[in-house]
Amino acid sequence: MRRLPDLIAPVALTLVLLAVWEAACRLLAVPVYFLPPPSAVAVALVQAGPVLFASTLTTFGMAMQALVLAAVVGGGLALAVSLSDAAERAVRPLAVAVQVTPIVAIAPLVLIWFGLDHADRAVVTLAAAVAFFPLFSGVLTGLKSADPDLERLFDLYRATPLQRLWRLRLPSALPFALEGLRVAAGLAVIGAVVAEFVSGSGATQGLAWRLLEAGNRLRTAELLAGLLCLTVLGLLLNAAAVLLGRLVLRR
Repeated sequence: MRRLPDLIAPVALTLVLLAVWEAACRLLAVPVYFLPPPSAVAVALVQAGPVLFASTLTTFGMAMQALVLAAVVGGGLALAVSLSDAAERAVRPLAVAVQVTPIVAIAPLVLIWFGLDHADRAVVTLAAAVAFFPLFSGVLTGLKSADPDLERLFDLYRATPLQRLWRLRLPSALPFALEGLRVAAGLAVIGAVVAEFVSGSGATQGLAWRLLEAGNRLRTAELLAGLLCLTVLGLLLNAAAVLLGRLVLRR
């Protein structure tokens, strides 16, 4: 109930924008194939609901697999290189290179490696590459952000590297890792959709394929309904990451 006032403003603004959109489409007689009104989008959402829901689950599954893969690889690599300054200097430029390389440039290569029969694996790998850097950077920054006074205290008590890692650096890294997870959750969805777009294969039957199909057939209302499903999916993943962070940090 305390957060109710925070929700009223965005909901009211959304309703106003939808009303303006609906009125403009009707008053200006905008062609439906060009820009359908919200009522037409709602009808398309109901009619294509089962197909869009199945595709949303497919995209969600690939995004979650990519997020887990990015967390294991990014978090594990950050944990390993945090133990050595030389290893960090060697690995960080490579991690940045993965981040700045456009996914559309490496997608054909990854698709060749996995083959069209395993397009879903290629999509998961590409989405994981997009979500990798926030997790790697967040965990590594957190491991390096321990309180210097506590670091000296651990030196005073002659703590082993494992004790220092488990009792000091990992707890210090937790907020940074959770923030990286929140960012990576959204990037995993974006990466999965873009990877499916670039792969050009309908084998995965995710939301990107539905968007391509609706766009090619000028079913603009269904296209916008698919975009709505994609937006809701991203918001839910972001909210889940925020909730997880609050639950973990509360302890």
